[in-house]
Amino acid sequence: MTIDLRSDTVTKPSKEMLEAMFSAEVGDDVFGDDPTVKALENKAAEMFGMEAALFCTSGTMTNQIALKAHLFPGSEVICDKYSHIYLYEGGGIASNAQASVKLIDGDKGRITAEQVRGAINNPEDIHLPLSTLVSLENTMNKGGGSIYDFDEILKIKEVCREKGLKFHLDGARLFNALIETSESPKDFGSAFDSISICLSKGLGAPVGSLLLGNAEFIKKSRRIRKSFGGGWRQAGYLAAAGIYALDNNVKRLKEDHANAKAIGQILQKCSFVKEIMPIDTNIVIFELVENWTNTDFLEVLKQNGVGAVAFGPQLVRFVTHLDFKTEDLNLLEKILTQISK
Repeated sequence: MTIDLRSDTVTKPSKEMLEAMFSAEVGDDVFGDDPTVKALENKAAEMFGMEAALFCTSGTMTNQIALKAHLFPGSEVICDKYSHIYLYEGGGIASNAQASVKLIDGDKGRITAEQVRGAINNPEDIHLPLSTLVSLENTMNKGGGSIYDFDEILKIKEVCREKGLKFHLDGARLFNALIETSESPKDFGSAFDSISICLSKGLGAPVGSLLLGNAEFIKKSRRIRKSFGGGWRQAGYLAAAGIYALDNNVKRLKEDHANAKAIGQILQKCSFVKEIMPIDTNIVIFELVENWTNTDFLEVLKQNGVGAVAFGPQLVRFVTHLDFKTEDLNLLEKILTQISK
């Protein structure tokens, strides 16, 4: 595959990142004595102004740990109908937390405080699950990388405080949002009870996500991680990549966003495109005209050395990343123009 736009998870570690990994000081993280894992967890916690962090293998694991820690059998999480925790985590809300889910029809995956308030069940009604947690996703994958208005997040937080609900953020691509707005990591750390951030998407680490929260929550989460089989040994080699990513690969996310917008401009000229979703960050989702199926279109792309994914009926997704360079953009334009003829 010449150009891989299936996801921002397809990147390879740079030479500098590999050097950081090779030179890492390690121990056994299950015994709690891997100094590089501790350094990464402390760095992330301090960055977000939260008490503690837990290094895990994936964003799905950090989300599922958070759900199990916050929820209990008979409780319910409120989220958008396109949320990753609902659509793409193997039914984990049911199988891990044994909880129900209340789905909201938001705007490009973003829900409002008013919608949250209307979704909360009466705790005195024994017929209904107990509303316990609200979960947001920022940026929103199925919303085309859409970004939450932080003022709306604060309004949702106030509803949660008033009603006694916990507040979780699936921040797999949170840094893509932060690089486009005036908020800081600490702003988000003060708004949420728990946050999941991914190191292996736009930040380019080979493996890993972090779960953040207060010390008691992370202690509970560490036990849940163990029960999930998530204890690992010399994980410092991977943690070193995460430290490098946080130090070096955040500001450059702007390049991915610029490339995504450039792809959008190319697609506007293509005859096979019916509509393009607004491009806010590094995700490009477009709808094909009626005489194309996404299966046929993806096969044509594959034959031309381009990787993408189907994202619903007639929908195709491209995701830009640090391994997608200017020469790749130029080649992609030639390929898409040729397909369009």
